[in-house]
Formats: sequence, structure tokens, C-alpha cells
Amino acid sequence: MADKYFSHKGVLFPCMNYSSESLSYSENEFQVQDDDVFNITYIKSGTNWMLEILSLIRCDGDPGWVRSVLNWERAPWLESEQGLKSALKYPSPRLLCSHLPRQLFPKSLQRSKAKIIYTLRCPKDVLVSLYHFSKVLHIFRNPESLDSFLEDFLSGNVPIGSWFDHVTGWMGLKGSENFFAITYEELQQDLAGSVRRICHFLGKELSEEQVAAVVENASFESMKGNKMSNFSQVSDNYMDHQQGSLLRKGICGDWRNHLSEAQSQRFDTIYRERMQGLGITFPWD
Repeated sequence: MADKYFSHKGVLFPCMNYSSESLSYSENEFQVQDDDVFNITYIKSGTNWMLEILSLIRCDGDPGWVRSVLNWERAPWLESEQGLKSALKYPSPRLLCSHLPRQLFPKSLQRSKAKIIYTLRCPKDVLVSLYHFSKVLHIFRNPESLDSFLEDFLSGNVPIGSWFDHVTGWMGLKGSENFFAITYEELQQDLAGSVRRICHFLGKELSEEQVAAVVENASFESMKGNKMSNFSQVSDNYMDHQQGSLLRKGICGDWRNHLSEAQSQRFDTIYRERMQGLGITFPWD
């Protein structure tokens, strides 16, 4: 059962640790609070990096919290059964994570002042990262080949559904005062500047020393060496630690080392078709 999925409202989810009941509850019953901060991404788009940044900002750059509390306890995943239970017990103000597409997100968001930080990443890099991670995480199907996984990804036949639907859905909120979008590429190019922008959005003032502490402790090297952030504490039931780790390379453009020219062109064709109406230019375009 560990490598099987079920469909909920046309979107695939792993059978392990997910259910239609908990997904329906989070969509229809979960009450978003005005002081909630949501870290929202499509899978393998910088979720844990942004979680580390937000955790450090919350603590004024002090790494004590990120080094002593597991990241999925600092910010539970709203859509998983265990994450939902943790979120319901979380004292205010809550820091929460989600991969949910916008149409399955709690409806109560519409009536709240909660802040959403949405991180995007070059979809070819997302594809390659998810391909490798699917070989490590037991709750995902082990892909047969990169070529077949490419077709599944382009058609949305992967957990959490279509990257294109996810991005176009959430980016529909662009311009709303409680919505902040940033790319993985921007974080890579200027992490300190990105931290300042996130702080401004959150209404949080940090000194230059505190910003520098966030940057230092949210680096790839710091996270890879932090057992509270690198998924090394994830149960063997969920993850094959011998096959790989959560933090693989942490770079931009790695897709060039994996996709053939034909695969890249195939991706570009679908990308142009699906994204032409969005009217937004991304760093990878």
C-alpha cells in the first residue's frame, strides 16, 4: 500500500498518512486564523528551505528553535492526517505548511487575514528533484524511468496533481495584500535581500545582524547538518535513508544534467501551452 495513491477530487495523494476524510476536513472545517502564516509550495520547490527561513525569522535569527524542534513539528503539513492533528493543537500564532492546490485549501482562508508565502521553482528542476525523491520516500511510487516520470509530471499524474494547475491557481492571488510569491531562484541569488522582503511582508523588523544570522543558519550546509531539518529523523517506514536524503544538491539548473534535448523540448511545448495565459515572467523563462 505504501506506493499506492488515491484520488481526491481529481488530485492524487499517497495512501500512507493521507485520507479523503482529513482532506475534506481541512478544506471545509479547518478554521484559518488571522495570525496564521502559511508556507505553501508545490512539492520539491523549496518548502523546507522556506520553513527554515520562516522559523529563523520568527526567532530573530536565533537557531535554538530550528536545532531543537523537528521541522514538521515547527510547521505541520495541513493535508496529512498527523499534520492536521498537530495544526489543530498548535497555539497561536501558527506557522503551517501545505502542498495543497488552491481549490482544496481551507475555504475559511477567504474570510481571514492570514498571510501566505508561496515559493515557486523552475519546473524542470522540480521534475528532476521529485524524480529522485520518489526513489527515497516510500509513500511515493518508485518511478520506472525519467522518461515515464516526465509524462506523468506533465499530465499531473503525480502526488498533489499538476504543477501547472498548482501555480496558476495560487498565482491567481497575486496582488492580494496577504499573498507573497517568491522563487527558489531569487532565494539562491540574494538570500539576505529575500529575507528582508519576507520580513517586510510579515511586518517583522530584524537588524542587519539578525538578517545575517537567518542567512547563515538557513544555508544548505547548515540545514544538511541539522538533524531537525534534514529528514534524517524520518522513520524508515517512510524513507529509505540508504538511497538518498531530503537535501540532495540545493542548486538551480540541475535539470540540464538529466534531461535530454528531446525531453527538454517536450517539456517546453507543454509549458508554453499551459502558462501562456498567466501573464507572469519567471526567472527560468
